[in-house]
Amino acid sequence: MPMIHHLTTTTSLFIKSSLPFAYHAPYQYEYDVHDHNHNQQNPRPRPRRRRSISQWSIPRCCKKEQVYPNPPTPRAKRSSNVGIITATGKSKEIDVATLGNLCVDIVLNVPELPPNDPALRKLYMDRLSASPPDKQYWEAGGNCNMAIAAGRVGLDCITIGHVGNDIYGRFLLDVLHHEGISMVGMMTPTQLHSDHLLLHVASSYQTLLCWVLVDPLQRHGFCSRADFSDQPAFSWLTTLSNQVKMAIQNSKILFFGTCVFFDPGPRGNTLSNGTPQQQTALSHFLTMSDVLLLTSDEAEALTGIKNPILAGQELLKKGVRTKWVIVKMGSRGSIIISMSSISCAPAFKVNVIDTVGCGDSFVAAIAFGFIHNMPMVSSLALANAVGAATAMGCGAGRNVATLQRVVELMKTAELNEDEEFWNELLAENVDTEEITFLSKFVINGNNHQLNCIALQKVVSELLPKLESSPVEGKVPS
Repeated sequence: MPMIHHLTTTTSLFIKSSLPFAYHAPYQYEYDVHDHNHNQQNPRPRPRRRRSISQWSIPRCCKKEQVYPNPPTPRAKRSSNVGIITATGKSKEIDVATLGNLCVDIVLNVPELPPNDPALRKLYMDRLSASPPDKQYWEAGGNCNMAIAAGRVGLDCITIGHVGNDIYGRFLLDVLHHEGISMVGMMTPTQLHSDHLLLHVASSYQTLLCWVLVDPLQRHGFCSRADFSDQPAFSWLTTLSNQVKMAIQNSKILFFGTCVFFDPGPRGNTLSNGTPQQQTALSHFLTMSDVLLLTSDEAEALTGIKNPILAGQELLKKGVRTKWVIVKMGSRGSIIISMSSISCAPAFKVNVIDTVGCGDSFVAAIAFGFIHNMPMVSSLALANAVGAATAMGCGAGRNVATLQRVVELMKTAELNEDEEFWNELLAENVDTEEITFLSKFVINGNNHQLNCIALQKVVSELLPKLESSPVEGKVPS
């Protein structure tokens, strides 16, 4: 996989693993973005229980009175050709570029989640796909969640990847455009004008649909055609277009390139136990990324270590350029492990409606903190707030947290401090030089290695950064 090596050694990309890994096959075309009334932004009707998966139902978290947050007016400087800005003599203009994993989520209530057996699961998805879903059930998904959340906290973001020349692709581009986000296709001009390749792409690589299924107990299941492919989506792509190269080069820099944020997602365990090519691809990204983002279950699956801090330290040891390993622990909170320190932040107490998109929104805030050289515990506090604010709504895409909701939450919400959990977690890490812990109250002095930081202090330092529009920070080296 020659392209993987190129990306990991040159690449501030956010990469989230999806198919046999992080990409969907590219398909590039001209798209005339026009302003019109967006029916998909209308309030969704109150769902009714359905007895058949052939009858569509919106998850009950999407209340009738819910409306989508108003997206920002697209910035005039952005265009579909943002990826080919000349880099010579100019500062980098892009804060974050996401790579791959662009899809349309179809969010439905179903009587039961799809079975685990691959054959039965494929049959289940075929039944879902037999009747095209109404547009009211569509939402931007995958890396769109991270890109939209990043734009709403003030980052200049582009997406690099593939959408098909179909109604779903046009819907996705429409959503991105109205959020002020540009998209750069991955196909080279030679590939674009190859009739054979276009036929192959048109038949196999339309815009990816991901079925987000919610059962009566509000448990989530995910199903897409990618689940049934044993080939990398980019198996036929060996070179990057000039647009993609320039988009990567124009993202925020380190001394020798840009930063790779890698979130393997639920596919991490599958890849680690997959084909030799899949294992090699995963190993490249785990060792060559600057920031790894994992759930506690994913960290354990990749290392065999249950304690997320010890698992993060193990991944740091194996990394070539890894600076941070971030472990997301849901309602418990999150941690950042670096070579010299550990930062811990309990989650905010909120009324959780839907957790879809929370992890992607979390990453957007981490990128904001990384670019601004913010203290790690402050980055975690912001990321927890963005994730929690997203959980208070329904679904992802245009429903991810707005800046206003994030600020309100940080000012008013309480921390879910579970002393027993954190004491047990930190007890095994006595050799760490410094441990910083976000706390509701100020604690006099340090407790051995534990340095407690008051939430109020962190929030007071965060708010001015969030209110200033331009991003002037440099990413840490």
